[in-house]
Amino acid sequence: STHGARQLEPSPATIDVLPSIREAVGPDVEIIMDGGVQRGTDIAKALALGADSVGVGKPYLYGLAAGGTEGVIKALDILKVELDRAMGLLGVGSVDDLKKRGPGLIKRRHASARDYPDRYAYERGYGGGVI
Repeated sequence: STHGARQLEPSPATIDVLPSIREAVGPDVEIIMDGGVQRGTDIAKALALGADSVGVGKPYLYGLAAGGTEGVIKALDILKVELDRAMGLLGVGSVDDLKKRGPGLIKRRHASARDYPDRYAYERGYGGGVI
């Protein structure tokens, strides 16, 4: 996590480096992506790009603040509906299928100068952005 880029502004987005992290650690290390997840489509992208699970702190806290326990349940239900819809639109029927077919399903935008914290970042796997 870049903590909302407040502490680490020039850092690449967590989702942008996720594929290179998965490649570096291999399939046997569990990756929990935490950072910037607010929608079910964010969860789908993270799972497709190598995460085993995803932290959903903001939606949880927003639900808690708005409606207590019922608000948390509602927030998680919304994420589930959005994730199910995204998976359906991607043509996958399960999280396992999403993870197997993952990177080929996610469209990446072209990189820009703001994606690279320094001139060697691209070689280290940073940048590129996810739409």
